[in-house]
Amino acid sequence: MKFTHENGLELLLAVAVLIGAARLLGELARRCNKPPVLGELVAGILLGPSVLGHLVPQAENFLFPTQGPTAMALDGIRFLAVTLFLMVAGMEVDLPTILRHRRTALTVGLGALLLPFSLGLGAAWFAPEWLCFAGGSEHQHLVFSLFVGTALGISALPVLAKILIDLKLFKTDPGMVIIAAAIFIDLVGWNLFGLVMSLHQGGEGGGKEICIRLASTLGFAVFMLTLGRAALARILPWVQAHSSWPAGILGFILTAGLCCAAFTQWLGIHSLFGAFLFGVALGDSPHLRRSIRATLEQFIGFILTPLFFASIGLKIDFLADFSIVPVLVLVACACFGKIPGAWLGARLCGMKGREALAVGVGMNTYGAMEIVLGLTALQAGIISQSLFVAIVVLALGTSLCTSSLLQAVLHRPRAIHLVNQLSSTRFIREIQSRDTSGAIAELCQLAAEKSRLDPAAITAAVMEREALMPTGLPGGLAVPHARLDKLDAPLVVVGLSSQGLDFLSPDDSKSRLIFLILTPGEQSQSQLELLSEIASRFQDPEMVRQASECRGFTEFLALVQSREGTA
Repeated sequence: MKFTHENGLELLLAVAVLIGAARLLGELARRCNKPPVLGELVAGILLGPSVLGHLVPQAENFLFPTQGPTAMALDGIRFLAVTLFLMVAGMEVDLPTILRHRRTALTVGLGALLLPFSLGLGAAWFAPEWLCFAGGSEHQHLVFSLFVGTALGISALPVLAKILIDLKLFKTDPGMVIIAAAIFIDLVGWNLFGLVMSLHQGGEGGGKEICIRLASTLGFAVFMLTLGRAALARILPWVQAHSSWPAGILGFILTAGLCCAAFTQWLGIHSLFGAFLFGVALGDSPHLRRSIRATLEQFIGFILTPLFFASIGLKIDFLADFSIVPVLVLVACACFGKIPGAWLGARLCGMKGREALAVGVGMNTYGAMEIVLGLTALQAGIISQSLFVAIVVLALGTSLCTSSLLQAVLHRPRAIHLVNQLSSTRFIREIQSRDTSGAIAELCQLAAEKSRLDPAAITAAVMEREALMPTGLPGGLAVPHARLDKLDAPLVVVGLSSQGLDFLSPDDSKSRLIFLILTPGEQSQSQLELLSEIASRFQDPEMVRQASECRGFTEFLALVQSREGTA
């Protein structure tokens, strides 16, 4: 089958549309404080048979044909993308964290793994029709049941880490317990999945073939977590010392990672298992530089991963294949498995009731990993499309709910981020006043228009705070601020001054970038968070200079976003 000029055109358009739509909707989801994977999946659903296929089938067939060279090329890109995604996911597994919290991680992890695994296994074994099992031999039924249990056992480590960071819980006792237990579960869960795939692939070859595949799976896992880790710790410094930077080390990582993936694919397990274990061994190395890790995560996470998740919607009609029964069964097994199991483990480790409950709620988070696992099982013929859709619903539903539930359990407000407080309607390109009090009044006037408070009252509160201690900071930055009882939510106004204003900074510099920060009277923590972030982000005078020279809000926001590292 020859790849023609027309096929090349189709492939380029398909990839461009998928990446563009996935990034656009993923960014929209992120701005709404939702997991980007939600937007990426929605992009695929809109472009696939669920929506575009129903509305304009000719357009869907042109962009995403189901047969021919273009379809094969898209499948190849998707396969490569998910393999590299699992490698990066494996790099998130911090083995030293498990060792530091080994007792708690083991106790909580086993509770959060075994109970939902048992419930899922039992539901699939005794009521397979509820989970849309198409029927088959006893061996196929066993593989199906083991897969359902495994899928319900794994937690979403990347989603959990982001939620805990947003809620300022990452370094707390419940946060560290959740992360350590999730790492342990991911490690055990993906090994379980490797065993399930070995059992599935070896089903046609009898007991001997199954034993060989199971032994190969366990042997490769043990090798990568012991000798493989040690070998990488020796090889990485040598590669960095004798090759160009960073091309040499990036080339080595991708080559070695794909070779491990190819090896497990050859074993008949799946490439994902090899890529994940290589990522675990690589991420644990002290010689893996932070910049290299960031480069891999950014390229794969911002380009290939959205392409993969968007492409899921091209294969399945989510509307036609949705069934409420498997969704309810999965949700029940997950909630009555994860939360009590993790809660019991936390209580056995001496955690108090509310913190233990928070650990249980946190562990009941599913996400991208479950979707990848479900798609792999679907492509292998282990599960039906209806069950896969139910897995996607479970993953997205729990990811969306966990943050709010943790806030409710621990009474923790969501962290305030500067970029979410910036708005073109609260930005002054050039402050007209040439004195401090006039500049503050100008900023307060704009704040009053957006908060419907009295501008004179706001100005008086800010000036009163300014009289206690000047808010000028070194390098040309000023942060006048106040707390107002009648204010409902934090409010930030940004003003630029090309001439500079005297806010009595310690280095006698003129302030060219001024942030007016207003917060509700009872939210002192929000004010501290905003002040700390501004001081940290603009501590470099060069950053202040670039900000003061921005020609409009879009340039200013682009500068802040680029330094923040968000995509």
